[in-house]
Parts: sequence; structure tokens; C-alpha cells
Amino acid sequence: MSVADATSTVVSAALAALTTVRDPELDEPITTLGFVASCTVSHEGRAQVRLRLPTYFCAPNFAFLMVADAYDAVTAVPGVTGAEIILEDHFASDAINSGVAAQAGFVRSFTGEATQELDALRAQFLRKAVMAGTDQVCRPLVAAGATPADLLALTLGTVPPSPELTRLRERRADLGLPAGDGAPLLIDPQTGEPVDAVQVPLHLRKARVTRTGIEANTSICSGMFRVRYPDGWTA
Repeated sequence: MSVADATSTVVSAALAALTTVRDPELDEPITTLGFVASCTVSHEGRAQVRLRLPTYFCAPNFAFLMVADAYDAVTAVPGVTGAEIILEDHFASDAINSGVAAQAGFVRSFTGEATQELDALRAQFLRKAVMAGTDQVCRPLVAAGATPADLLALTLGTVPPSPELTRLRERRADLGLPAGDGAPLLIDPQTGEPVDAVQVPLHLRKARVTRTGIEANTSICSGMFRVRYPDGWTA
């Protein structure tokens, strides 16, 4: 394999790795959202990824998570000897870019402004993703005639396979929640415990509202991104 072919292979692998990085609020890959402006790899294996977001004032904690996750994803790619993730056109880009490059964490990157790391924020958005995913999996079942009692009796292994179910399993696993075939379909994302029978209708309503909210935010962000970067929307 020529050097050019080898480099092209690493670039493809880096782009594939970036598909695993999600906007924490929207729970969509940054590649699908169009946030990856470019991805290059030098002959020496140095990767450079440029990211851009819908607005100049996107929340710095969300932005930091995406840049840090992109760094982790790309540096894990075989053939990549180092990575530089550059967030462009953002008011906190200097602090975020230098902080991620130094592996300084959020607090040290924003000294005097941030008081805690972002693990709790990440978990909060993952719990929302679990709720939204629950609605996406349950809606077709309800449309097919499943009752709350039917849903309560289902496990992940007895639900018909679908991309939505796979995604729900992944989000639950990310949180350390039961995600195997024997795990109940309906669980409390805070505790991982099965939902009480009395709470099923309320749980389903919360799941629907959460899913609707995420979809509304995605629509708003996509509109702002198209206005800001008319040639950059890829979804």
C-alpha cells in the first residue's frame, strides 16, 4: 500500500470514529449534524479535525464535551500518532482548544469560571436520551395495540429488533444501566430499577415529552446551522 493510500485509510477510519461523537444535548453524531468541517491526516499520522457549531455562543460545556470526545475518538484510531481538534468560530474556542490539547479538563480550562467537571452533565443528557429512546421504542408497540401492562412485561430481548432499540441499549449501557436481553424495557433512568406499574402512564408521557423536546432542539439547531454555514449542512 502506498503512503497516500495508507493516509486515506487512516482518514476514513478517523471519520468513522467521529461518528461515535454525539452532541450531548441532541444525541446525534456530530458528523450527521454537519459539525465536522474537515478531517485530515498527515503522512506522519498527525490528525487535524476542525469543528464548527450552530452559533458563536453555543454553551461552552457542551462544546467542550464534543471537542474532548472527538480528541479521544480520533487518537484511538490505529495509525494516528497525534490529534489536534480545532473548534472554530466560537467565543470560547481558545480555552476549549488549548484545554483539550493539554488534557486539562473543563475546570482547569476555565479557571475561575468552572467549578466542576462535566461527568454529571453528561449523565444528565444520557438519561434524557434513554427516556427519548424509550418513547421511540414504545410508540410502535403502542400503535400495534400494546397496553401499559404489556410494555411493563417486556424485556429488551423480547422487543422486536430495530435501530431505535439498539440505540436505547447503547445509551443505557453508557449510563451503566441494565442493557442485556433480560433487562426490563421500562426502567427509571435515575436508578435503573423497573418502573412501578402505577407509574407506567406517567413514565410514557415523560418519555414522549423528552423525545419531543430533543427533536425540537435539533430542528432549531439545524436551522441556525444552515443559516450560519449554508454549504455545510449534511444531514
